[in-house]
Amino acid sequence: MIRRIAAVLLALALAGPARAEDPPSRPAVDAPELARLGPYGVGLRTLALVQKDQADVLAFDPATGAASLKDRRLQVLLWYPASPPAKAKPATYSAAMPGAPPRGPAAFTVPGIAVADAPEAAGRFPLVILSHGYSNAPEAMSWLGENLASKGYVVAAIGHHDPDISDRTRFAEPMLRRPLDIAFVAQTLQARARAGAPGLVGADPTRMALIGYSMGGYGSLIVAGGGLDPHGPLVRGVPGGLLAAYARGGPRQAELNVPGLKAVVAIAPAGVRFGAWGPDGLAGITAPLLLIGGDHDATVGFADGIAPVFDQAIHADRTLLVFQNAGHSIGMSAAPPQMRSDLYDFHWFEDAVWRKARIMGIDQHVITAFLDRHVKGDDSRAAYLDSDVVLGGDGQWPAGVTGFAAVSPGGPGATWKGFHRNSAVGLELRHRSAE
Repeated sequence: MIRRIAAVLLALALAGPARAEDPPSRPAVDAPELARLGPYGVGLRTLALVQKDQADVLAFDPATGAASLKDRRLQVLLWYPASPPAKAKPATYSAAMPGAPPRGPAAFTVPGIAVADAPEAAGRFPLVILSHGYSNAPEAMSWLGENLASKGYVVAAIGHHDPDISDRTRFAEPMLRRPLDIAFVAQTLQARARAGAPGLVGADPTRMALIGYSMGGYGSLIVAGGGLDPHGPLVRGVPGGLLAAYARGGPRQAELNVPGLKAVVAIAPAGVRFGAWGPDGLAGITAPLLLIGGDHDATVGFADGIAPVFDQAIHADRTLLVFQNAGHSIGMSAAPPQMRSDLYDFHWFEDAVWRKARIMGIDQHVITAFLDRHVKGDDSRAAYLDSDVVLGGDGQWPAGVTGFAAVSPGGPGATWKGFHRNSAVGLELRHRSAE
């Protein structure tokens, strides 16, 4: 026994220290082809934006029929293509999300690849607005923001400072604020890009994209033209007509418009179950749309939540990526170490069926193909999205393609382009053209 223990200790000593956590923006070895990091280094800036004199829906006074006004303060993480100095230290993100009631916030860290204030790379890059889910944090979406920045996108991730999701008496705030925050940040950064502000010198305000997860998906669909049902339960549930003013036909709906919008990505978007749009509102979306969802999403629903968006956004060229048997937590990074010991914390991040590294790699691949195609105008990316194979497991491996790590070249009846052998199992990819 003593000899066996000594052998184990020697083996641990020879192995050296445990490997540090990998940044989630760096895809796993089994990720599809386009998930890999791009040619650029990544820079990071933190912006503080203030929207003056905004109605505070949580301070609405029924007696007067008015809400008090306050400044809305938003922190934005800006990832951009950069040329960092050699051996520059990358960022480590710190954030917190609500713990299980009555426990307070649960703090965590996420390793990054971005370098704070790194010199911007030369070029003109599309501008992407990234919106997180209810009570989430933008740091938990660095897996996507940093990854896209390395490929030539300027990505602005909004910190929405939502109320604790467990307090449903405050639900009206994210319902009202999410689309307003997205539109405000998009319009503000477009103006700053035109003025050549730091971090935005290379941002092209005429090529915009929106990406939203869960509540962020709800807000992104509205800003993209999904007109809220003015008589629906969601609009009626926000007091004082504050949301009604921005609904379909409302006097302030046009304030949400973002010029230059080329594409929208909605990951597990909320809204349909709340009666947000009614049967016709989503027809107002005309930009190409990528929907990503799990068909066992118990939070926003699939058959009664995500799939209706695909069915009703009839004037958008749209693609639907489905993770079979997946739930709602598909838009977050893998659980940081600090979020792995408590089940409530863990379930913010992890899916019950799918390995998170695989989800992130597939999403990085498909989102890259979609944005490159519709925002950058790279028609070669269509081959990664257009396939006659709907169920990924039905694709046949192309004859003559050898090597254990080889990826498929795609083609009729074949495994989707860019995927490894047998790695599209459990996925669906559907497409409908705009009417």
